Amino acid sequence: MSLTDVSADTTPFFSDDNEGEGPTDNGVGSPQPEEEESASGVSDRRAKVIVVVLCYINLLNYMDRFTVAGVLPDIEQFFSISDGKSGLLQTVFICSYMILAPLFGYLGDRYNRKYIMCVGIFFWSLVTLASSFIGKEHFWALLLTRGLVGVGEASYSTIAPTIIADLFVKEMRTNMLSIFYFAIPVGRWDNAQTYTQWKYWCLGYSHFSSVLGLLAVILLFFVVQEPKRGAIEARPEHTLHRTSWMTDIKALCRNPSFVLSTFGFTTVAFVTGSLALWAPAFLFRAGVFTGEKQPCLKAPCDNSDSVLFGIITVVTGILGVTSGVQVSKKLRTRTPRADPLVCAAGLLLAAPFLYLSIMFAQASTVATYVFIFLGETFLSMNWAVVADILLYVVIPTRRSTAEAFQIVLSHLLGDAVSPYLIGVVSDSIKKSDSYMWDFRSLQMSLLLCSFVAVVGGAFFLATALFIEKDRHLAENYVPSGEQIEPVLEQ
Repeated sequence: MSLTDVSADTTPFFSDDNEGEGPTDNGVGSPQPEEEESASGVSDRRAKVIVVVLCYINLLNYMDRFTVAGVLPDIEQFFSISDGKSGLLQTVFICSYMILAPLFGYLGDRYNRKYIMCVGIFFWSLVTLASSFIGKEHFWALLLTRGLVGVGEASYSTIAPTIIADLFVKEMRTNMLSIFYFAIPVGRWDNAQTYTQWKYWCLGYSHFSSVLGLLAVILLFFVVQEPKRGAIEARPEHTLHRTSWMTDIKALCRNPSFVLSTFGFTTVAFVTGSLALWAPAFLFRAGVFTGEKQPCLKAPCDNSDSVLFGIITVVTGILGVTSGVQVSKKLRTRTPRADPLVCAAGLLLAAPFLYLSIMFAQASTVATYVFIFLGETFLSMNWAVVADILLYVVIPTRRSTAEAFQIVLSHLLGDAVSPYLIGVVSDSIKKSDSYMWDFRSLQMSLLLCSFVAVVGGAFFLATALFIEKDRHLAENYVPSGEQIEPVLEQ
C-alpha cells in the first residue's frame, strides 16, 4: 500500500448501492443533483441519515452530562455532601473527558472513526449501567463512574464533527452542524427529571440510558459510513498527508483564529457548566429564602425549578443555535468576519441578562426567569458557529486533533473547574449555616459567570482580526518541510 494513500483507512465497511454507477443504458445519465458531494464517497441521502444518527448519539451524551443537575438537591441530601463535593460530580466527569480527548483526537485523524466511536459508546453504556448499583455510603463510587463515562464522550465529541465536515461544505455544513448541536439544549432537558428518590432515579435512568447507548452502537456500526477525508472540499491529494502529532499541535498553536476562538469557547463552557449544575439549585434556594418553597429535609425534594429551567434551556437552546446560524449566514454577505462577531455579540449580550437574573432572584421569580431566558438564548448562539470556525480554519487531517485540543482547553479552564469553583466560593462566602446564607453565598458566587462572559466576548472580537487570513491559509494549505507520518492500513 502506498504511504500516500490517504483514503486507506477510510474505506467504507458498507458501500452505497448507487455509488460508482454510471449512465443508464437508455443514454440518460443518472440524476446527480449533488455531484459535488459525491466526492466524499457517500451519497447525499446516506449523508443525511448519518447526521441523524450522530445527532441521536450527541443527544445521549448531553443527556448524561447534565442529568446530575436536575436532581442535585436529592443527591446532596441522599449522600449528605456539601456544595464543594456536589461540584466534584461534574468536575470529575469533565476531567476524564478532557484527559482522554487528545488520545481520541490522535486516533481519529489516523484510523477509522466509526469503529473508534463504537468502542467508546459501548464502554460508556456499560459504565452507565454499573452506576445503577451505588448505595448512599459509596459516594466515591459515584465519582468513579462519572469519571469513566467521560470515555464515551471523548471518543465521540472529538470525531463526530469531523465526519460532518467531510460530508458537507459551505452553508449545508453550517446547517448540519446547527442540527447536530441542537442536542446540547435538548439533552439538558434531562435536568427536569423528577423521580421520587435518588435510588429510583439512578436505577431507572441508568438502565434506560444503557439500552439507548447499545442502540447507538448498532446504528453506528451498520448505518454510518466513513467518508473520504477532505475529498468533499476538492483538496489536492498532496495536501492530505498526515504529519506527526507534535507538528499538528505546533501548527494549531500558530493559528490565531483557532487559539482565540478556543479561549472564547472556553468561557462559554465555563458559564454553561456553572449554570447547568447550579442554576436549578440556586432557584430552589431562592424560593426557600423568600418563603415560596419548603426546605429539602427529606427526599424527594421540590424539583419544579429543574423542570422549568429544563424547558427554558431547550427553548432557548433551539432559538439561540438557530438565530446564531441565521444571523451569521446573513452577515457573511457583508463581512467575512461574521462568525466571530456573532459569537462575541452573543456573549456580550448574555452577560447583563445573566447578572440581572441572579440579582432579581429574591425580588421577582417572573423577572428572574425572563432574564434567564434572554441570557441563555444569547449564550446558545455560539455553539454551531464556533464549530464551523474550527472546521474551516484547520486542514482536514488535523481536525480531530483540533477538536481534542479545543475540548481539553475549554474544559480545563471551563466546565471542569467552574462547577467546583462556584461551590467552593459559595462555601467560603457562607458565614453561617442558614437558609439565608445558603442563598446569598451561591448568589454571589454565580456573579462570576457574567464577568467570564464579557471576557469571552473580547476573545471573539480578537478572533475577528485574524479570521480572513487563517481561513485563506487553511483553504490553500501546502505542506512544506513537515514530518510526514505513514498511513497505517486498518
